[in-house]
Amino acid sequence: MIEMIDIEIDNAIAFQMSGKITESDMSLVLNAAKEKIERHGSIVLLEKIDSFKGVELAALIEEFKYLFDVGIANIDKVAILTDKKWIENMVNIEDKIFRNIDMQCFTLEQQPQAIEFLKSADLSCS
Repeated sequence: MIEMIDIEIDNAIAFQMSGKITESDMSLVLNAAKEKIERHGSIVLLEKIDSFKGVELAALIEEFKYLFDVGIANIDKVAILTDKKWIENMVNIEDKIFRNIDMQCFTLEQQPQAIEFLKSADLSCS
C-alpha cells in the first residue's frame, strides 16, 4: 500500500510504503510524478518505508513503462526513510549506479533532515 504525504515542497513526490505494492499504488505515484515533472521540470522524491512485503509484477511493469516513457533524468534527489539495513544497502548501490540522482537514506525519525536535504536540490523549483 502507498499513501501520499504532503511535505510542502512544490516539486516533491512523497509517499509512505507498507505491505505489498500494487499496480494501482504504483500508478498513483507515477501519475503524480509525471504531473509534477510537467509542471516543474524536475522532481525530488521522499519514500518512507515502514514495512515492505514486495511488489506485484503488474506494478513493476507499470514502473518500467513509466521509465521508458519519462525516464529518470528529471529526478534530482531521493530521500529514503527506513530502519531496514538491507534497503539502505540497496540505496547505496543505486546511488552509485544513478550518478545524476543524489540518493540518501535517513532513519524514520529523521524526516525533518530528509526534507531539508530535498529542499536543497534546487530552490528555484519550489
